[in-house]
Amino acid sequence: MTSNLARGARYVLAGIRLVNGALGLVAPHRLIERIDPGSGANPAAVYAFRLFGVRTVLLGAELIVSTGERRREVVRQGVLIHASDTVASALLGIRGLLPRRTALMLVLISATNTALALTALEEKLALTALEER
Repeated sequence: MTSNLARGARYVLAGIRLVNGALGLVAPHRLIERIDPGSGANPAAVYAFRLFGVRTVLLGAELIVSTGERRREVVRQGVLIHASDTVASALLGIRGLLPRRTALMLVLISATNTALALTALEEKLALTALEER
């Protein structure tokens, strides 16, 4: 049986993805302002945030609606996606490409998402064990 913690982590992560993805799609300027205050509306950044938004909304929705093997695949991919986001954020900070405070905020957000994805992975492992019985 899947744990409530793992299931809860999956739903929390889905909610975070849906909110952040929607913001990336409909309000990229707000996200850009949070990361790079005073930078203005850089068209490349707006485009990147909209791409990020589409990806993130789809990933969030899949965490909610998928079942069986597809859900297990989505959860596994989430660990890699969020871990790579964490590393990318850390590298931006280490290289001085973002203010230290901004880089730290992004690392903490991405690391939280990684932890949620790892916790949701427990649900995937429990489902696999049930199916093998």
